[in-house]
Amino acid sequence: MVDYYEYSVPELIRLLGSRFKEYRLRSNMTQKDVSDQSGITITTIHKFENGVSGNMSLGTFLLLMKAIGQIDALDGLLPEMPASAYLIKDEKKIQRVRHKRP
Repeated sequence: MVDYYEYSVPELIRLLGSRFKEYRLRSNMTQKDVSDQSGITITTIHKFENGVSGNMSLGTFLLLMKAIGQIDALDGLLPEMPASAYLIKDEKKIQRVRHKRP
């Protein structure tokens, strides 16, 4: 099992770009196909896939995921959590956590 905590953010972005490329190729799509589907430039897609993208907005990443038909993979990234009794107070769901001052 991979320990993602050992990776820097740029390394994680490179890893995602590399995986994205694999999914794109398995979907039998060119970078141009993804560009046409997502509205993202081919240059941005190329930089992401080759690990030279300094950073990418979450919105851009989501558009790319939709373009290759993998938007449902978000459920694996942040699955919906079951209700927690610890987050219910006076029959209302807690909206934020506050720490008591010493």
